Amino acid sequence: MWRSVASNALTLFIVILIAMAALVAWGRNEFFAPGPLASPICLEVERGASLSAVSRNLEERGAISDARIFRIGAEYADRADDLKFGSYMVPAAASMSEVLEAITATGKSTCGRDLNFRIGVTKADVVLSELDLTTNFYAEVARFDAGADPLPPEYLDVSDDPALVFRITVAEGVTSWQVVDALLKADFLQGSVETVPPEGSLAPGGYEVERGAERGSLIAEMTEKQAAILAEAWAARAEGLPYDTPEEALIMASIIEKETGVPDERGRVASVFVNRLQQGMRLQTDPTVIYGITKGEGVLGRGLRQSELRRETPWNTYVIDGLPPTPIANPGAEAIRAAMAPDETDYLFFVADGTGGHAFAETLEEHNENVARWRAIEAERGTEGETGVQGD
Repeated sequence: MWRSVASNALTLFIVILIAMAALVAWGRNEFFAPGPLASPICLEVERGASLSAVSRNLEERGAISDARIFRIGAEYADRADDLKFGSYMVPAAASMSEVLEAITATGKSTCGRDLNFRIGVTKADVVLSELDLTTNFYAEVARFDAGADPLPPEYLDVSDDPALVFRITVAEGVTSWQVVDALLKADFLQGSVETVPPEGSLAPGGYEVERGAERGSLIAEMTEKQAAILAEAWAARAEGLPYDTPEEALIMASIIEKETGVPDERGRVASVFVNRLQQGMRLQTDPTVIYGITKGEGVLGRGLRQSELRRETPWNTYVIDGLPPTPIANPGAEAIRAAMAPDETDYLFFVADGTGGHAFAETLEEHNENVARWRAIEAERGTEGETGVQGD
């Protein structure tokens, strides 16, 4: 009798093990298999939300087949406590594994509304966009000047949305004064900025911030990023450069940044200035003259006068030898790298060529021919602009 009971118990135990294995296999398949979602949705994960609440929301919206399996899978993957506040797009047919990755990986919102506070060389503006789930592209909802009064209703309607993503985008070539002036107009930031950071010390680029972020903390982040970029580029610099410190290289990078907006020209522009310094020639570049006039506080808004080209300021490279005492803007990473590793050329001059780029020359004769062509283009357009690097 006891042998029969033991045999039956063993049989039952084996059946249970098989059933459990089948259940685990089914659950694993459910976790990694394509999900039931027919079209994309935008999932908002509120600050402090629990995995249980998020999984129920996903199940109710048809994004996952079973909230319990989702939670078990998150626990098994050791991601149950990694929920990130934000708004995330869940694609059609996304598996539970893919959904879990989206809401626990980076915390970078990929859905909902996006407010991009853009600090440019000539102005600062705000672009409010919203993700179109049918195209997976952000569509512009409103655009307005930074500090606009009154604020547009499209912005006021969503300004308190907890899922609204705030981004700060700083263009290459803006000055430190322009950055601070713009940030003080951002109503979603708080705190004061006691002093304008040193010119050139802020890294252009994109920064995602939260509502109520401290302006000073953002400035510190920009400063730290620029210092890291400069240190890395300085460590990898070419030999024989005509500057002795990273700070001098940063000055050069700022001039390169202001002289060309064409990415593949930066190395050639850098070579012109390096060649000039090595030959004892003055840099003779208009952006330095402009900085001597404006001190980086806004834009000049007109062409330079001959009297200004002759006026002595610490930044006027028509009248001073070598580099000016400070950068003239905040250069981007590529301009910094160009200053550290310029192209190897014999160019000593360049001038606008009418296409948005520049014509480069090794001799003053060639340069004068390029200038004549540019003047003819100006005459046709009825404009008058800079002539690039000049001859002695």
